[in-house]
Amino acid sequence: MLRTLLPHSLPRAHPLLQRAFSTSRTMAEQLRIGFVPEHFSTPLHFASTHHALAASLLPFPSGTGHMVQALQAGEIDIGVGLTEGWVAALGKAQTAKQDAGFKVVGTYVETPLCWAISTGAKREIEGVEGLRGKKMGVSRIGSGSYVMGFVLADQQGWLGSAKGGEAPFEVIPLNTFAQLRDGVNDGTADFFMWEHFTSKKYYDNREIKRIGEIYTPWSSWKIVASNKLLSPSSPSKVTPEFTAVLESINKGVRHFESNKEEAVEYIYTSLDYSEEDAREWLKTVRFAQDVRGVDASVLEKTVDVLAKAGVLEKDVTARNMAGMLRSEAVKWI
Repeated sequence: MLRTLLPHSLPRAHPLLQRAFSTSRTMAEQLRIGFVPEHFSTPLHFASTHHALAASLLPFPSGTGHMVQALQAGEIDIGVGLTEGWVAALGKAQTAKQDAGFKVVGTYVETPLCWAISTGAKREIEGVEGLRGKKMGVSRIGSGSYVMGFVLADQQGWLGSAKGGEAPFEVIPLNTFAQLRDGVNDGTADFFMWEHFTSKKYYDNREIKRIGEIYTPWSSWKIVASNKLLSPSSPSKVTPEFTAVLESINKGVRHFESNKEEAVEYIYTSLDYSEEDAREWLKTVRFAQDVRGVDASVLEKTVDVLAKAGVLEKDVTARNMAGMLRSEAVKWI
């Protein structure tokens, strides 16, 4: 199983990092990785159980928005989460002329994410067309579930036609996937968006109803790191401990690719998925063969789409969001 710690029991310091980058971490501490405990976390599990991942894995079931807060509070050092959530947080910090406290350093998943759009099982909402002006459940403001709602509104043409800057939805933060499902059934929210295969079990048992879907226009999962782990002048000066973590994740990905039956068994025995859904998901996902570095074009496209959707200001740029570009990643080898 994944080695996890709860936030209140997080360790506090690492001496090598302190010497190199003046952090406050102490000597015996491992780095701390925040992750979403879903099927996408399987390579992290393999990195931990098979390839000596020198980091503690901390689950954040409420998603990327919560990890942003944890990074900024110093509760985690690295996050594996959704591209749109990281870029939205970095862009908002840029607009506020603040340091977000982290940068994008890696690419975890190359394929886009399918966001299923759900409502309550007995609700009369039947399609996306009727969602304008409705109550949209999200995990947190700034999370992927929040950001993609506005991408959906832009695709539907609801932003440009809004009167007086009227928002396309009333946003209802509900924190967790379970509370989102409860919310659309008890009327607290009218709909929410969550990853397709994570939602599917609840369509099959008729707890919630699927009314549509939307794909991200970008590759879906990125790795970010606290600024304390990054050299301000050269990517070749990141700490050996951080480099080793990314190398272990690479090994976890390779193990995943070479041991699909083990991956399926882990997903349906340890996570909340059926064996059939685990196998179907494997057909749709492609992990990065080398997680180190991010494509500048992906960040630029994400910024452009989020600005068009009204999530970010028009003057936000992708410049300085990356702590490691893929073209520079060879310096780590």
